[in-house]
Amino acid sequence: MSALGPNRAIGAWVLVGLLAYACLPWYFLQEGSLLTALLGVWGSERTASGLWQALAHERPWLGFGLAGLLLSAGAGLWPAGRRQGQILVSAAGLGLLGLLGSGFTIGVTGWMFPSLEALWGPLPRGQFGMGWGGAVVLLSLAVLLGAGLARLGWFRSDVFVSASVVVCVAVLLLFVAYPVMRSMVSAVQDDLGAYAPALLLERLGTQRIWGLGCLSGPSRCGVAWNTLFLALMTATGTTLLGTLMALWAERGGTRLSRPLNALAMLPIITPPFVVGLGLILLFGRAGIYNQFMEWAFGIAPSRWFYGVFGVWLAQMFAFTPIAFMIMRGVVQGVSPSLEEAAQTLRASRWRTFTSVTLPLLKPGLANAFLVGFIESMADFGNPIILGGSYSVLSTEIFFAIVGASLDPGMAAALALILTLFALTVFFMQQRLLSRSQFTTVTGKGDAGLPMPLPRAVRWLCVGVAGPWLVFTVALYLFAFAGGFVQTWGRDYTFTLQHFRSAFDLQWGEFGLVWAGTAWNSFFTTVSLSAMAAPVCAALGLLIAWLLARTEFLGKSAFEFTALLTFAIPGTVLGVSYILAFNVPPFELTGTGLIIVLCFVFRNLPVGVRAGSAAFKQLDRSLDEASMMLRAGTLTTLRRVVLPLLKPALTAALVYAFVRSMTTVSAVIFLVSARYELSTTYIIGRVGNGDYGVALAYCTVLILFMSLMTFLVQRLVGERQLGRRANAP
Repeated sequence: MSALGPNRAIGAWVLVGLLAYACLPWYFLQEGSLLTALLGVWGSERTASGLWQALAHERPWLGFGLAGLLLSAGAGLWPAGRRQGQILVSAAGLGLLGLLGSGFTIGVTGWMFPSLEALWGPLPRGQFGMGWGGAVVLLSLAVLLGAGLARLGWFRSDVFVSASVVVCVAVLLLFVAYPVMRSMVSAVQDDLGAYAPALLLERLGTQRIWGLGCLSGPSRCGVAWNTLFLALMTATGTTLLGTLMALWAERGGTRLSRPLNALAMLPIITPPFVVGLGLILLFGRAGIYNQFMEWAFGIAPSRWFYGVFGVWLAQMFAFTPIAFMIMRGVVQGVSPSLEEAAQTLRASRWRTFTSVTLPLLKPGLANAFLVGFIESMADFGNPIILGGSYSVLSTEIFFAIVGASLDPGMAAALALILTLFALTVFFMQQRLLSRSQFTTVTGKGDAGLPMPLPRAVRWLCVGVAGPWLVFTVALYLFAFAGGFVQTWGRDYTFTLQHFRSAFDLQWGEFGLVWAGTAWNSFFTTVSLSAMAAPVCAALGLLIAWLLARTEFLGKSAFEFTALLTFAIPGTVLGVSYILAFNVPPFELTGTGLIIVLCFVFRNLPVGVRAGSAAFKQLDRSLDEASMMLRAGTLTTLRRVVLPLLKPALTAALVYAFVRSMTTVSAVIFLVSARYELSTTYIIGRVGNGDYGVALAYCTVLILFMSLMTFLVQRLVGERQLGRRANAP
């Protein structure tokens, strides 16, 4: 009986797997609801469960899943120990290898490889992509595999930690590494699909990519150097601005903390077209600045803004809020007692700031720089609108995929360069942080007052971040105004017609009618984003916790895989998902689920980096004290760790939701007639020249996402660190 307690979790997951195997549709439902399909799990081939598919529909290979679950149930009869672990690992491994192996080798018409058909003979039936039943059984087997590894002594014999690592590795391999590798394979294939590794060197070794004509002008450089230069400039600028705004908001001794937070968040809740359009209205050939220069000084309007400066400025607007959200949590976590100790030893504010405060910000600075660097490399919208003759890798990849050349091999080869750049910066960051400790939040009381900023630092914040925020307000005022005039540049008459066209409400015979043309895309985008945001935040913080508190083989590769989706342009990620999930064992193309998954894993790195920066400030003694009081790992996470991660949780939730609402490049190839998104609707309007409706829709999105950001911050709240606040 003593073994029953530790085995309860194992028994519960075995039961979940068996119920899914017997009572849920095994294959993906192309139409109809899950509730309707449950009525046919013992009949129709389309909705039958895994058990009935194996017994009645001639698909015996699905028996691997049942065998793995039954053998795992038998392992529960053994006491917790190495023998039980060996049985669990063998049983779960058998089930996973059998189901995944058959999934990748058996397609709709039978064997997918002629050699297997010659060896085993033709199959009477093929199979479709896995559905709810298959997904839950695979999840159960993955958890049981983790439990078996814990019984063998891995991960400190903690079943929760072991299962979490196995499940996170599995989802990262399936939804990040597998699609990317599926796309990258085309880099070494010719037009007929045959492998030709020499083509990779031929595609990469061109003057267009690595040309060194930079001395003649930035537009003459190779696209690889252009991308690297732009990414370094953007990462440096966003990290500096984000840090200054975070210091001003948290240590500025002003009542402007909340307005600063709201203004700094404004660019991140904006559709990608608004910033570019606003900058064009200000600095374009017919923009206000050029018109003023012509009127005042007789300087003829030109296209000077289009190029590296325009792209850099737009990226600064777009990515500075990410750095601000990361740095704000890190600044909050700096212990005032350390600063007070330095001042007790007669250190000045300036010396305390440079020798105590600033070094403790190093994890946040490194994480903000990394995220800014990768975001800049993967950005597509700003370079395509404002780049002019300044080409970068993301736009080259886009034209290789959808242009007249239609060369997916070249697109994959260019994506390899992006990945190499990201890998280099990632390992440099790891080396920078690996030799130092930055713990500032411990289990001890800390009633110290945060040190006010030195005068020079405060004036730097005011002098740099202040004008930037004013410029941000001015830019958005122009964007807002565009939705309230008849035709920008010709007729500035005030009107609400654009809003009525998009979001009209009428009262019909049967009640309220959503008559506006934008309602369908709006509701679809909100529902899919709301599903993706909590999953993205929870998974990101779980991965950050595993990276901070657990040591295991392949940890660096695990972290880089979690960040990989930021190193790839959204267009490449979308094409990768189409290639990977258009055939068994996972057929998701054309569904809302593939869009949700793209949202989750596209935005995952921000949650991981924000959580990693916060965990570096939390003393391990907090976890250990909870464990000594006999709290389990899950209880420690929920009651001790999570309340101290509220800034990181807010950052992950807000970023995942608003970027899902406004993303375009990653999902442009994934949308369908049934699942039209807000960004694709806006693109269609812009393509038709209907800028008023497009800007009106952008205005509604900004107001809606501002409200959602406020609600998330109120729901999550602020972490309580037991510190006094400075008097205003």
